[in-house]
Amino acid sequence: MIFPIGDDNVQGGYKPIFSYLFIGINVLIFLYQVTLQPDCSQFVKHYGAIPVEIVNGQDYFTLLTSMFLHGGWMHLIGNMLFLWVFADNIEATIGNVRFAFFYLMGGLAASAAHIFFNLDSPIPAVGASGAISAVLGAYMVMFPQSKIKVFVAYIFSSFHMAAVWFLGLWIGQQLISGIGELLPSQVAGSGGGVAWWAHIGGFVFGVLAGFLFKGTRPMIENDLDYA
Repeated sequence: MIFPIGDDNVQGGYKPIFSYLFIGINVLIFLYQVTLQPDCSQFVKHYGAIPVEIVNGQDYFTLLTSMFLHGGWMHLIGNMLFLWVFADNIEATIGNVRFAFFYLMGGLAASAAHIFFNLDSPIPAVGASGAISAVLGAYMVMFPQSKIKVFVAYIFSSFHMAAVWFLGLWIGQQLISGIGELLPSQVAGSGGGVAWWAHIGGFVFGVLAGFLFKGTRPMIENDLDYA
């Protein structure tokens, strides 16, 4: 498996307050989930986004709460690693409040895509990966040549590659898996799994937002006029 473990950071700019705050909130909520065992599944069903319920006009609040729930330690760690590597450059460039709004809207766009392709599903969708996918989409547009340090678990070694290649390969995998999920050979409602279309929907939202944000120059101390 290949994991991102670092990148070229924007020098100066806004402090990535919400990037780290979202990591902290996700971790704290997951730790709370752990304390609920063996009743954690009821908590997840209540606060996770269930497509069939959303379609029927129920529990809209779960579109927000589901972004901060996770199904296990590896789900949490993987998502938080991607958020830690990629979010700070976006926030440093576009600003704190704008980043927080973009992140949450990306999560909503991801949920909308997942629900569209799973209208009758009674399975709760949870995880920050939809919102994080929006971050990845914006990053690919705004910082395509940024060097991503990736760790290859198979050979226990690391190397650098351009963000456009790393993220291009990532979204390619999501597309292949998402399209494969729609093929007739798939058994609808057979059980939970990866919400591929949430990843794709979030990424597309992020790409579109990235074009809006591209060219934004991070504010650094020398840019300020003091009255």
